Amino acid sequence: MPEDIFVPQFKATPYWWDVEGEPDRKNQSSPNVADVVIIGSGFTGISAALTLARAGRQVVVLEADRPGFGCSTRNGGHIGPGIRNTFSELSSAFGKDTAYAVKREGYEAYKHLLDLIADEDIKCDLSRNGHCIGAHTPRSVHRLRKLADTEPAEFESCRLVDRKGALEEIGTNAFHGALIYPSRGGLHPKLYHMELLKRAEKAGAQVCAHQPATNLSGAPGHFTVTTAHGQIRTRDIILATNGYTGSTTRWWQRRIIPIGSYMIATEPLDPNLVRTLFPKGYQMNDTRKVIYYYRPSPDGRRILFGGRVALTETDPRTSAPSLHAAMVKVFPELSKARISHSWMGFIAYTFDSLPHFGVHEGIHYAMGYCGNGVSMSTYLGSKIANLLLQRATTPSVFQSRAFRTMPFYTGKPWFLAPAVGYYRLKDNLLG
Repeated sequence: MPEDIFVPQFKATPYWWDVEGEPDRKNQSSPNVADVVIIGSGFTGISAALTLARAGRQVVVLEADRPGFGCSTRNGGHIGPGIRNTFSELSSAFGKDTAYAVKREGYEAYKHLLDLIADEDIKCDLSRNGHCIGAHTPRSVHRLRKLADTEPAEFESCRLVDRKGALEEIGTNAFHGALIYPSRGGLHPKLYHMELLKRAEKAGAQVCAHQPATNLSGAPGHFTVTTAHGQIRTRDIILATNGYTGSTTRWWQRRIIPIGSYMIATEPLDPNLVRTLFPKGYQMNDTRKVIYYYRPSPDGRRILFGGRVALTETDPRTSAPSLHAAMVKVFPELSKARISHSWMGFIAYTFDSLPHFGVHEGIHYAMGYCGNGVSMSTYLGSKIANLLLQRATTPSVFQSRAFRTMPFYTGKPWFLAPAVGYYRLKDNLLG
């Protein structure tokens, strides 16, 4: 392993976690009674807790580790409409009416996020410099042109540039063209989570770290949640575990496909170099099916680069050299840049590539963001809380849709390695 690509103080934890101000939450106790127990303290769970606590509910949030331990504080911090699939893909799968509704609600989720940040004055290094999708082959330029021509124009503007135009937008000649979304942007996911958490606790929610739920029993209005610290009697439960859904909640585990996504952060660089590589400050990804995604850090001193580099899950220190090599292919100027952080997190795919929320056997849930979770998880956390409160809200295309699984699937995606191998081969051969 090329150890010289790591700084001496290398950390196998997210770069985002270097921020200060998080309190020590060990040795917390939990109450015996609650109105609502929320399992999971990521964006979904804390958004739901904020809505419920401000409505006067006694809310307890259970977290198996530290608050926001999962992908809420491990992602790239890219923000935009919370839907990965294109309008054409959605139309083929569900029909044009449903595709339009999905796209519309994806943009509503993004607006909800931006409004929340503005209304709550959340300090999270928000930027709206735009997002760039780079065409990694000549063939993929045609895919971007089709994307630009077929997406509903009333929701979001975009512009396609050729190879020469791409060189004016981004500091690399690795792309044959690019599609620019000027209204998208980025944030610092850990800061955003910490600020959301502060507001939920100020409203009265009790967040209990290092207390995994080990058993759920009872019926609506009379549930019991068991933890290592005892039992909590509660009227309602919200499941907000996304890519970390486990065997305690098997029905949901069989409907979630956890996929590891890996990231590295470079050591501090010359800010002039970062500005050369990202002259417009874009968040970026490419047109591969097995994508790479990258951005400058909010302080403009580092490059954060992510993707999936192995067929099966691996250790972040093992994945780091492969990510570094992929980064250097895009930005050769970074060949001597060392890695300060390498980490991974589990995103949650679903079998229909859509997020889901609703109620099953009396338990409320929201999950399955398919790698686009910052805006959608915040939005659906609020939606599932309002559903529990029986508040009238705008109908959602994601509510109570058939949440599919497949025969013999138990939550361990045995099919992931061949699928990744197939798509990587297709990316390399066909573009």
